[in-house]
Amino acid sequence: MNKAELINKVADDAGVTKTQANAALDSFIEAVTKALKGGGKVTLVGFGTFSVSKRAARNGRNPQTGEVIKIKARKVARFKAGKELSGRL
Repeated sequence: MNKAELINKVADDAGVTKTQANAALDSFIEAVTKALKGGGKVTLVGFGTFSVSKRAARNGRNPQTGEVIKIKARKVARFKAGKELSGRL
């Protein structure tokens, strides 16, 4: 499912227009992004938790040449499914 399909589903289920569903989804994404940038986490009980994880610097290999390259440390977004969501899958 892509963003457009999700917007259509939310609009149909909630009985709102696609424009309103798009605004709600964009607002949700923006709120989660701001919380993660601030070093926090977002927990939706029964659904899951969005958090930030740090990846250490490490050595990798260029697959074409086999040359060793350095990969910088960075922050990545993580999602851990909640118990209820995991149980439904």
